[in-house]
Amino acid sequence: MQKIAVIGAGQMGTGIAQTVAAQGMHVMLADIDLATAEAGKGKIEQAASKLVGRGKIDIETAEALLAKITPIGDYSPMADADLIIEAATEKEPIKQSIFENAGKVLRDDAIMASNTSSIPITRMANHSPDPERFIGLHFFNPVPVMGLIEVIPGLATAKSTTDSVTAFAESLGKEVVLSQDEPGFVVNRILLPMINEAVFVLGQSTAGIEDIDKGCRLGLNHPMGPLQLADFVGLDTCLDIINVLYRTTRDTKYRPAPLLVKYVEAGWLGRKTGRGFYDYSGETPVPTR
Repeated sequence: MQKIAVIGAGQMGTGIAQTVAAQGMHVMLADIDLATAEAGKGKIEQAASKLVGRGKIDIETAEALLAKITPIGDYSPMADADLIIEAATEKEPIKQSIFENAGKVLRDDAIMASNTSSIPITRMANHSPDPERFIGLHFFNPVPVMGLIEVIPGLATAKSTTDSVTAFAESLGKEVVLSQDEPGFVVNRILLPMINEAVFVLGQSTAGIEDIDKGCRLGLNHPMGPLQLADFVGLDTCLDIINVLYRTTRDTKYRPAPLLVKYVEAGWLGRKTGRGFYDYSGETPVPTR
């Protein structure tokens, strides 16, 4: 695969585009309009500049990476793409609309993939032109740093599609976990109930934010606590995923913690809004409770 289209110029989409371009592939970065896509490329330029400043890459490498990324404002240029990756928000109706529109220009030999972190692939494949060429390709945030990609075939996904996308993921220098099309796949099916339970523990005043996170860092040998991680992921994204698990399985063990719902309703979404379980307005994050 030499030409990749990424739909969504947010945190995940720009991370995917940066990672793909770093391997010498051409990337079309799309969003709702050209200005938003160009702003996404601007974020990648900032990230590349930081890498240069830290001595991780040289200026020539950064310039070559950026030259591989072309912002676009509509679907028509994606007719040249070997692979179209949807990396929009975790809202199924939005993703369905993207698949239907991108499907109009998808080449007969090209593949469509979703970066969904929880929504069933088989169901979303019905909104693509060919379910045999539709697959889940779940990157982890921050994409340039994290070494894992989940590959999730749907019920109708062809083996050739799975093989091709697995080879693509490995060409990015990532390790691959192959998951069946079950809610939450592998990682989030394990992770989100832990985060959700940590919020229950906080909401029931069993322990405070710092003690919950310290307990998991030191007692479970995790690099960060579950509440800090939730802030990093985005509390709205966490709630979306746990809701998908709950609605899809009807298993009460996935019932969202009331305090998580309240934080999202308050707009306290974590690092991206400056406040979640921690306050990020100062140099050092401090617990909000």
